Amino acid sequence: MHDLNVLAIGAHFDDVELGCGGALAKHKSRGDKVFVYVATDSEYYTPDRTLVRGNETARAEGEEAVRILGADELICGSFKTLEVEFTDPLNVEILRIVEQKKIDMVYTHWIGDVHHDHHAIAKASLHACRHVPRLLMFRSNWYHSPTDFRGTFFVDITDYWDIKERAIRAHRSEIARTHERWIAFFRHEAENAGQRMGVRFAEVYEVVKWIE
Repeated sequence: MHDLNVLAIGAHFDDVELGCGGALAKHKSRGDKVFVYVATDSEYYTPDRTLVRGNETARAEGEEAVRILGADELICGSFKTLEVEFTDPLNVEILRIVEQKKIDMVYTHWIGDVHHDHHAIAKASLHACRHVPRLLMFRSNWYHSPTDFRGTFFVDITDYWDIKERAIRAHRSEIARTHERWIAFFRHEAENAGQRMGVRFAEVYEVVKWIE
């Protein structure tokens, strides 16, 4: 197959790095083109309205993270954090990217994710990417869900974990909030997935479709 045009879709700045950062770095090493779409401005407040990160900070950190991954382009949406809905404007925006960039493969949020924005993005991806031949879903948080994540597709990221970790750490405002728990959780996830496959680090995905 020719070099792929790959699209990673995230609700917020940091989701893509957490969910599929290793795979994206691996795609770049193989000569594929990598596009990252982030739907929201990612400004975030605690329930008592304390600002965790403003939209300018979120974008600057996101741009740095995408550079670390080596992505070809970061495409920024303007939806508001915690207000993403499965509506036509979102569907159209994703579809426009898919068509303009001639996307061959998509990484997106898991449909069983209980986070409001993540779930809406997953539904929109299934709709807008219905003609894309390859679609994988990732987990990008530690929230429990009553739905099982059926992770059966593994990507060996042993040679790319360091890039993934540096991209995650670029989100300094979020690291300040979660401290090392974020890194430790996703490192353990990658180690556990790798152990099941006989490698050091791996990312695991739920397959929606895969056409050869």
